[in-house]
Amino acid sequence: MPPDTDFVFRDAVRVLKTTGKRAEDLRQLRDLIATASKECVFHHTCQYFSKGHILEYTNDFAQWAGESLEESALAELLSNIDPYSFATAEDIRGEFLKAIDYYMENFPQTRKVIPGDEFHFIETISFIFPVGMRARNLAEFLMALKYIDAKSIYYHFFEARVRLGQAVDDFSKWLDEVLELKELAGKIQAIDPFMHNMEGIREHLIEIIEEGLKLQMRAAQ
Repeated sequence: MPPDTDFVFRDAVRVLKTTGKRAEDLRQLRDLIATASKECVFHHTCQYFSKGHILEYTNDFAQWAGESLEESALAELLSNIDPYSFATAEDIRGEFLKAIDYYMENFPQTRKVIPGDEFHFIETISFIFPVGMRARNLAEFLMALKYIDAKSIYYHFFEARVRLGQAVDDFSKWLDEVLELKELAGKIQAIDPFMHNMEGIREHLIEIIEEGLKLQMRAAQ
């Protein structure tokens, strides 16, 4: 297999940058989401899984709506949006705007937060680098999955879905397009990210790849 088809494991260092923009109420939040950069939208909607499931809700907008605005129904509505089911940050933005517009139509009187509880818009600047591990086949891929840092799994399994603009993770894409293991790729794509923490995702990935290796060995006998 040519070297350029190897799976190269990568990670990213993320630097937070304040935008200077903040919202005191739902209308301001909505208008600032509409004009925020794609990096800002990504940071506030797609970083939940890198935080180890420590939040009650699954994105920063929902968390603020529930805690600071005390709008639990809105928080649930926003929390039910799966950002990884969309191909681009613009698609994610549109879904959040649609949900907020729907809520404001039905509940037009929303409160302002107390001073100090405003929503501050942040951007993430990512610096991507290889971690020194690569895989040429399924066995090497399995070995790497067992030892790479969880942040690398996050980068390839979650962040890639929006980065690639295809709503597909790096692992599934490589298994499908390079190793031509479409069934394994499909099983990885079927993993529900909201049901597991990062180590749980790792365990499922390992289980799927181990089963794929067993099938390969049986077929070779």
